[in-house]
Amino acid sequence: MYAYVVRRLLLIIPTLFGILLLNFIIVQFAPGGPVEQVIAQLKGTSQYATTRFTSAGASDTAGGGSGGGSANSSGSKEYRGAQGLSPELVADLKKQFGFDQPAYVRFFKMVRDYLSFDFGDSFYQDRSVLSLILDKLPVSISLGLWTTLFTYLISIPLGIRKAVHDGTRFDFWTSAVVVVGYAVPSFLFAILLIVLFAGGTFLDWFPLRGLVSDNFWQLDWPARILDYFWHIFLPVLSMVVGGFASLTMLTKNSFMEEINKQYVMTARAKGVTERRVLYGHVFRNAMLIVIAGFPSAFVSILFTGSMLIEVIFSLDGLGLLGFQSVVNRDYPVVFGSLFIFTLLGLILNLIGDMTYVAVDPRIDFETREG
Repeated sequence: MYAYVVRRLLLIIPTLFGILLLNFIIVQFAPGGPVEQVIAQLKGTSQYATTRFTSAGASDTAGGGSGGGSANSSGSKEYRGAQGLSPELVADLKKQFGFDQPAYVRFFKMVRDYLSFDFGDSFYQDRSVLSLILDKLPVSISLGLWTTLFTYLISIPLGIRKAVHDGTRFDFWTSAVVVVGYAVPSFLFAILLIVLFAGGTFLDWFPLRGLVSDNFWQLDWPARILDYFWHIFLPVLSMVVGGFASLTMLTKNSFMEEINKQYVMTARAKGVTERRVLYGHVFRNAMLIVIAGFPSAFVSILFTGSMLIEVIFSLDGLGLLGFQSVVNRDYPVVFGSLFIFTLLGLILNLIGDMTYVAVDPRIDFETREG
């Protein structure tokens, strides 16, 4: 197992390199890079704006080479809309954003910097990418961890009970609830919860903005805990209701498949109690497929599934940061976030494999690879 873990850890390096290279190449052909956006704003604003853009924030982006650019960003062609601006100004903008160098030079500089976790500075927020990510991380981790925890706590027992009582009234009515949860996206549940419980039309029990109150640090510890859960309750509830359906059905189908196997019939014939059969024999095998999906489910909830929820509840997390950076062509933030998300996803996949072995020691990755 140790040799397998070491090989997987070493495999992370070429995987990260390949993902960064592929996305960097794609970005080179994306129109409307940061230089073009600044040029468009310069041509449509006053002389004050011109002075502001040419003397301020972009100079802090010496790490701007970590980004890409449009096909025009290599300097071999004139930028669209640059007519009427002095060539010196355009050249200065390219240098400030790091696009005065060839694409391959920028890419390998980005890789070199990323080896030391230097992600450069944001083009527009005058802060380092790492500080931005660390600042937004608590919000996304809160949403991701609590949503994943409650989704599994609800879906696994419900899926097991549905498998045991397959075809009964309980199975029928819970299936109706599952279908609704599967069909209606989480952001619609979020809007419904706001209308009902957050001052939309009926009750005004929960806040609509932020992860904690403005006076959070003036509260004592019990009040802080209550305040935190008061703010996080509706966002987490909307994500759990919108995401538990698929895991519930996955659990049920996995248990149904195992319950009908020969070893279960043999155990029952020997007089083993139903509870012992279910949790001593079936559970270990049936849970493998559920465990296998945990890393991808957690990463999806943490970085993508919560984006609309963050917008609706005004929660400034990683999902919203990633979306805004793509829209604004803030390439250091885009690639820095991509690197961290990918690295975390690969590590969680490795943890998922190790959990396989913890649940069922019969699994041997070394033998399988051999």
